[in-house]
Amino acid sequence: MSMHDDNTHPTDDLAADYVMGLLEGAELAAAEARMTDDADFARAVSTWRERLADLDATAEALAPSAALWDRIADSTKIKPAIPLPGARAALRGATLWDNIGFWRSTGIGGVFAALMLVVILIGALATSRQLRRELIALAQRKPIYVAVLVNDVTRETGAIVNTFSDGRVELIPLRPIDVPAGRTLQVWTLWDRDIGPKSIGLTGQSRTLQLDLEALPDTVADQLFEITLEPEGGSPIGRPTGPILFKGNAARAL
Repeated sequence: MSMHDDNTHPTDDLAADYVMGLLEGAELAAAEARMTDDADFARAVSTWRERLADLDATAEALAPSAALWDRIADSTKIKPAIPLPGARAALRGATLWDNIGFWRSTGIGGVFAALMLVVILIGALATSRQLRRELIALAQRKPIYVAVLVNDVTRETGAIVNTFSDGRVELIPLRPIDVPAGRTLQVWTLWDRDIGPKSIGLTGQSRTLQLDLEALPDTVADQLFEITLEPEGGSPIGRPTGPILFKGNAARAL
């Protein structure tokens, strides 16, 4: 259930670049063709689309200002050429084909333009990679599912469970939870009633807790999370035995 970091699998990297529109030309065509032939790559693309969907939905559409269009129009105007005196003489005395100075300056200008293009391409590649890292970091910080755990009797909210796109799942208490001596708080999740609840965390005190769902399927909507009071060391039978203190179902984060 873990997502990648800087040492990610090339397939996941390529899927991220494809979804964020960083591929062009042959790379883009190859990625689109691979979508139909490579099921793993297609799943990676689908996962990345889901991860970044919320970020895309929150982006505001901004219309370009009139001043921007004016600057673009001004920058594309063709300015009249003013030949230098030496150029006039060259034009009178010889054609461009015979003008060594012209071709020397043209060659130097071509080399300079090629070098500038290389610099621009390197800068664009570095920017694309930085953009991908920043978007990945942003997606990892925003939970994709949130469960609000409530006491059935008092209707008090006791904790929330946040599920992140990189596989992290955390429990955050919203109020102190009394834990008697010799007892422990045990956190459970239930996504399939045929399989039954699975223990994902133990703590002897009310505190933020990183839950362990590594061996379980990805969190889904309506998945149940609950906190029970169990004997010290946890339930002896692998199922909840004590009273349910707080429970709630996962919902897609807004």
